[in-house]
Amino acid sequence: MDEVTTFFPAMHPLPTVCGVKYITQIQKLLARLRPEAADPNRKLYYDHYISLLLLYYYNPVLKSLRDIQQASDYKSIARKLGVRRASLGSLSEASHVFDPEPLKAIFYELAQQAHSRDAVPRPTGIPDDLACIAADGSLLDALPKMLWAHWIGEHDKAVKVHLQFDIFRGVPVQADLTDGNGSETAALKKRIKPNNLYIVDRGYFDYSLYQSILDCHGSFLARLRGNFAHELLETRELSHEARSAGVVSDEIVWIGGEKNGKRIPAKMRLIKVHIVNPPQHGLKPRGPQVNRKCKSIRTSETEYDVWLLTDRMDIPAESIALLYKYRWQIEIFFRWLKCTLGCRHLLAHSENGIQIQIYAALIASLLVVIWTGRKPNKTTLFHLSMYFQGWASLGEVEAHLKNLKAVK
Repeated sequence: MDEVTTFFPAMHPLPTVCGVKYITQIQKLLARLRPEAADPNRKLYYDHYISLLLLYYYNPVLKSLRDIQQASDYKSIARKLGVRRASLGSLSEASHVFDPEPLKAIFYELAQQAHSRDAVPRPTGIPDDLACIAADGSLLDALPKMLWAHWIGEHDKAVKVHLQFDIFRGVPVQADLTDGNGSETAALKKRIKPNNLYIVDRGYFDYSLYQSILDCHGSFLARLRGNFAHELLETRELSHEARSAGVVSDEIVWIGGEKNGKRIPAKMRLIKVHIVNPPQHGLKPRGPQVNRKCKSIRTSETEYDVWLLTDRMDIPAESIALLYKYRWQIEIFFRWLKCTLGCRHLLAHSENGIQIQIYAALIASLLVVIWTGRKPNKTTLFHLSMYFQGWASLGEVEAHLKNLKAVK
């Protein structure tokens, strides 16, 4: 039995939530970080540093590295977390001397254990053993002095988080970090696994990427841009369910241009779906957005068509359309990570330190899923934060969990 299974026994229908006790329990898992960068003169160990970062994410009062340092002065926190008083210099040094790879390994282990009971349901016709992974990247604003974080220009710096999200378990399963100009397709190519179906948007429009997924015995569902070339081989009949889901056509095609060599050698399936957006809520419609890098304008259309390409011939067309709609789950998680959990505020300036912060945030998110059996959200984080601070009782937090919307 591995460490993670021992640390997290089988989840109960109504999990028990205990505040700092959970952080002290995870220290058993973080203990493997202790030998990293061991130095007899260092009093802040790697596992202590991560424990303080977790406290930072679960306590909205802590907003900076200095706040973390001041919190470590409290004897109760030092006693419960098993850490010594940390100086501002040692916290700053930690982001440079500790290696993020061992922390990434802990994130992967926890990701295998976490499962949200309120994740989106599996559509009809999708095999139970097929993992559907949404892949996307998101930018975090960086300081101009962070010269390694290349993006648009001299004063425009950013960090890009490349994430893979299991939509049927409701948890992130893979994460990488690059500068703002990091290629999303290149990041995904490095992390392809067999027997996964990867769901990607137009930013991943790359025939070589699709072929790489097929070569690794995986599958893909990709939205195409408007400038693709194809040759029609067969038109498939649409069911009533497919038409009701907005499917306009379902075709078997050769995709790509034969003359320029950009062509997938296997037959592909091309599905056209008509999208009707619900009416917007608010005082006025959302205006167009200008992409400064590409000098393009993106508008929020009420109705439009999307072209979806996949190698899966066995999945019903209406389920294909629904799968691409489920890709939005990764955008919701990015919003949680940046806006609710507070990952937009970078505690370090080095690439090494930011990687540690990002993996600590992902671990904090997975712990919420493991503790509650639900996807992390603002309300649950509020109740957990109040309990961590001692303002809410265990019974009040459990009452919140019981009142969560039941999974249909």
